[in-house]
Amino acid sequence: MRLSCQKILSKVGFRVESFETGSSGLEAIASLKPVLAVVDLKMPGISGMEVIGRVHEIDPRIVIVVITGYATIDTAVEAMKSGAYDFVPKPFSPDELRLIVNRGLEHRRLILESQRAEMERELLKRRFITFVSHQLQTPLVAVHQYLDVLRHLEVSDPARTREWLDRCLARTQEMQAIIKDWLTLSRLEGGSLAGQRVKVDLKQTITEILRAYEGLAGADGITLEARLPEGECYVTGDQNCLSVLFDNLIVNAIKYNKPGGKVIVSAELTPDEAIVAVSDTGIGIPEKYRQMLFGEFFRIQDAKKTPGTGLGLAISKRIVSEMGGSISVESEVNVGSTFRVRLLAWREPAAADPRQGSSNNALKQENTDRG
Repeated sequence: MRLSCQKILSKVGFRVESFETGSSGLEAIASLKPVLAVVDLKMPGISGMEVIGRVHEIDPRIVIVVITGYATIDTAVEAMKSGAYDFVPKPFSPDELRLIVNRGLEHRRLILESQRAEMERELLKRRFITFVSHQLQTPLVAVHQYLDVLRHLEVSDPARTREWLDRCLARTQEMQAIIKDWLTLSRLEGGSLAGQRVKVDLKQTITEILRAYEGLAGADGITLEARLPEGECYVTGDQNCLSVLFDNLIVNAIKYNKPGGKVIVSAELTPDEAIVAVSDTGIGIPEKYRQMLFGEFFRIQDAKKTPGTGLGLAISKRIVSEMGGSISVESEVNVGSTFRVRLLAWREPAAADPRQGSSNNALKQENTDRG
């Protein structure tokens, strides 16, 4: 039986080692480091049940499949409680053995992927806390210093007082932006931000955002231009999330633009989707950075040292994904960038057939009469 199992599994490409006793198998585990062990419950010396426990003491990630000649529910349950993944009763065919081994290996793969994902999440949380703490600490220290200077200034110097108060306000605005992005990302993680799927007027949303940033753009002589469809342009989504999405893209297009540049927001509507492009004539994005662009905390350092949290594009991508859409970027250094968003177009729910309702009412009346 042991040699047959080894031959069956070796033929399909597995490296297999076999041992006559549980003790010899356990001695080899440390050096072989197997990913899966097939254990017979009846062996000379120590039992298969004891082997299961001792294998997991060495490496709990090893998947164990039990071979048993006692194909009863009680035996299977006892083996599973001891840490076995599954069992195969004697007699079994080569296909049955290959099937259960492959299933065990897939189970191990999923466990390892889950563990890696959990480790990445923990690492990301630590990075996030470290980053946000640093980002908040910097403006807090600055505000403390400004207020300390103000405390020692003479009241007769209103110009100096106003200057330091303006600096305090600028720093507190930085902290507010960090906290806002932090909360938005947390709500996206919890699935509580993009809860609605309603009819949203895309033209109105974009127009209002552009109007809100006319002052910011005008300070650097940047022109804002909207090229929107003449007719209606509705999408399926959450109003607040879509406002956050296009707010992030338009603000970035302004901040990373050149003095006297231009920001163009265009949209087109197809039967299935709305395509919105936010284009600028700014500094562009080097190709080596584009793969990291939508990652959390990633920022491109420009000559102006543009302030930001590094979360805006990550939030935008998450929102678009929640809405069932996509986002992509095209860019050329010193020429400009275009972010293209695809969203699901709104479709009116199908109206109920009045004839079907009449038929149902008639049927209900008929059943009532019969009753």
